[in-house]
Amino acid sequence: MAWATPLGDSLDGVWQRLLDAETGLVAIPHKVRLKNSLGAPCAWPPADQPADSRMLDLGVATVRRALDDARLPGLGAAELVIGTSLGAFLEGEPQSAPLHRYADLIAAALGAQRQPIALSTACSSGSDAILVAAELLRAGAAERVVCGGVDVLTTTKRLAHSSLGTMSTTTLRAFDVRHDGTLLGEGAGFIVLETLDAAAARARTPLALLRGVGSANDAAGMTTPDAAGLGARLAIERSLADAGITPDDVGVFNAHGSATPLNDATEAAALRAVFGADAGTPIVFATKGNFGHSLGATGAIEAIATLLALRRGQVPPVYGLERVDPALRLPVAMGAPIAICARYGLSLTLGFGGFDTSLVFEVAP
Repeated sequence: MAWATPLGDSLDGVWQRLLDAETGLVAIPHKVRLKNSLGAPCAWPPADQPADSRMLDLGVATVRRALDDARLPGLGAAELVIGTSLGAFLEGEPQSAPLHRYADLIAAALGAQRQPIALSTACSSGSDAILVAAELLRAGAAERVVCGGVDVLTTTKRLAHSSLGTMSTTTLRAFDVRHDGTLLGEGAGFIVLETLDAAAARARTPLALLRGVGSANDAAGMTTPDAAGLGARLAIERSLADAGITPDDVGVFNAHGSATPLNDATEAAALRAVFGADAGTPIVFATKGNFGHSLGATGAIEAIATLLALRRGQVPPVYGLERVDPALRLPVAMGAPIAICARYGLSLTLGFGGFDTSLVFEVAP
């Protein structure tokens, strides 16, 4: 697995910066009227590079690192599944090329033998790429899939969220009583999924197991979720049923945590419905205050953060969280890392258009 984030691209280095509650949010110059100048860019590729070129470079470099991490010489015959939330499509001159062109270019640069699968389900795109990969393996359509998401920070996206009213006027504080909106970032995250037989054939012990996937669409509105959290709850429950476990088995929960009051309230309602009010587990954390909201990449990046939390036995504190919203009735990492000994972790993403996706991972505690 590999990621590219505003805090760097090293798994160990970025994880330590999360534990230290660092943020990649910085002031970014802009020529249009925005509610907030803060955003979370990656240090590479250069900011003055065209958005579509940055998208290609981020995707190719991160997939290559994921292959290296898995001790694979290249894509070979593996499937490539990539998600984004429009990527660079809205930036610059009107686009005549199809949205999936970015995936074709990434695949070509990596010498892929198969046509890539591209998808766009808003902020759930990265998670849905992992879900699609899991279904390809189950169906016997592939033995190995490289899957994840990539997205870039653009002026158009920042202007859109400023106009929608979803952008914070202060900073991103997930589940804090002062939460007033989200702030955008960028990045990429990819993992290598393969069958146990394929891993055994090359004498590899998996880092973790993807035990369950679940999705739902609440169809409440183009940008607003169902206030009762029905779609999120269904996605979580379906992933738990798919994994064959109960809510009590989940030790850590990586929340979507976008910090818009409506999304935080929706997610908190879903968590209360699934895990019960005032339950002792799971421990909740969120990373958008560190990385910004990387839209189509966020689900894949947060899946990697969930895996690292399980493997390292620690949950990083939620950046900017000082006064927990009373609607969140579960324990949350605040101020300092929390030690855990968990076997199962769950990562949830909530996207515009009602796209809700839940992933359950397992590691040996």
